[in-house]
Amino acid sequence: MIKSSNFIILSFCLMAILSSCGTQVKKPADNPTSGRIAISVDETFTPIIDSQVSTFESLYPEAEIVANYLPEQEAFKKLLEDSMRLVVSSRELNEQEKAYFKSKKIFPTTAKIAYDALALIVHPENDLNRVDYVDLKSVFDGTYTWDSLKKGSGLGSINIVFDNNGSSTARYIQENFLKEKNFPKNCFAVKSNQEVIEYVASHKNAIGIIGVNWISDSDDPASQKFMSKIKVLDIQPLESNPLKPEYFGPYQAYIATKQYPLTRTLYIISREGRTGLGTGFAAFVAGDKGQRIILKSGIVPATAPVRVVGFR
Repeated sequence: MIKSSNFIILSFCLMAILSSCGTQVKKPADNPTSGRIAISVDETFTPIIDSQVSTFESLYPEAEIVANYLPEQEAFKKLLEDSMRLVVSSRELNEQEKAYFKSKKIFPTTAKIAYDALALIVHPENDLNRVDYVDLKSVFDGTYTWDSLKKGSGLGSINIVFDNNGSSTARYIQENFLKEKNFPKNCFAVKSNQEVIEYVASHKNAIGIIGVNWISDSDDPASQKFMSKIKVLDIQPLESNPLKPEYFGPYQAYIATKQYPLTRTLYIISREGRTGLGTGFAAFVAGDKGQRIILKSGIVPATAPVRVVGFR
């Protein structure tokens, strides 16, 4: 059942009120639909949060939300320092962060807002179209060359490029494939997802890892431009039948069904102890209008059902 926008807004407001109990609250400079606030956003999610902010500000002209697009580590640092009241990221607070807020008698609220994925991209002239999940560890630890994936490729070593050393992308690869080990010498970071796309578009021996929302909105001219420069790899999941292997791309239906293996959850976390603009924006993103924006973007909304239709 889909929750109404009003119910979600009320829920956020009640959580904010409860979290402020026992603390002295200054007179607010903003409310859920007006004022000015700066927020931290994992740079991986720039396209989708840009859409959310512009729509929210068009509906509430007296509201100004300044989104700071940062590597994940820096985004959480800003939240802990209280220079930002809200963060958008692909992870929840860790135990150390929870303990810190508890020591300060601050009780942040967290909401799931979407299901996202990482996309593996290559140069459009690269002959490789798909890869087995089981081979990705050997790709990311530097063991495999291009000939290991595609015999006769003649491309030599695989250059792996991601957005930033402190990004959620780097953390995901380390946690899932390197088991917290350091990246090998054939891996390097640039500064943004856009730079990953540009690098792959000009280097045939590269594999890039980006947030799929950069290329998932088929109606977005920027997404169309990026897709014209690169090719997205399909992946065979671990549980695939070896006698009848199936490969899946990072498309909305396969993210929703988890058949595409590199999926993750997107969260919005607020440390506001009152019903301020951060609470209002979080409620909007988790509500009906915000979830519709996520659905249109090509990733999967967390609080609205996605209808998957199969064709034969």
